[in-house]
Amino acid sequence: MLSPEIINIIAIILALMVAIIGHEIMHGRVAYHFGDDTAKSQGRLSINPLVHIDPIGTILVPALLYFSNAGFLFGWAKPVPINIRTVISNGGYNGAIAVSLAGIAYNFTLAILAIIAFKFTPAISSEMTYFLKAFLTYTLIYNIVLGIFNLFPIPPLDGSQALGFMMRKMDFHKAANALDSVGRYGMIILIIMIASPLSQYVFSPMKYIIDFAFSL
Repeated sequence: MLSPEIINIIAIILALMVAIIGHEIMHGRVAYHFGDDTAKSQGRLSINPLVHIDPIGTILVPALLYFSNAGFLFGWAKPVPINIRTVISNGGYNGAIAVSLAGIAYNFTLAILAIIAFKFTPAISSEMTYFLKAFLTYTLIYNIVLGIFNLFPIPPLDGSQALGFMMRKMDFHKAANALDSVGRYGMIILIIMIASPLSQYVFSPMKYIIDFAFSL
């Protein structure tokens, strides 16, 4: 018989992998819809987690956050390769925006499905129902966090890419170039947002939405 702690760890790992790996696959699938087969030709549309694991983002960072009792988990998978020029050639800037937002749309859809499934899951009466409740709980949490976080207009997050392509669609190329130039500082900004006291302001809206979802 597995202890509740072990079951929780398994549920956390599976929920996080489904959230971050599916997020990347959706970028590749939408790009493929617009004629870019880069991800498909490199085997990156596979659900095999081994081809998507980033040692730092998928394993090290979540593990450090978990064992340090950070209060939240965060991670990422290896980015799916995309030839955005092919996407724009076939689908215009609307196609590029769709590719940018595909992962976020996946996360929000999965979060909605998780809360619906959670409401119809029977009361805990066995290890299986305990695991299912835990898995759905973490699936809801991680997908809301990833979806909202990626909406931030900070390179290299998806929100900044979508905003940049929208600017170019409206012929605001100088503004788009200025946004792209922030990319050199993007990771520094993100680290400060996550690892500093600012994190409470970054994650508070997410916590409110998560609490609201469970109250439905």
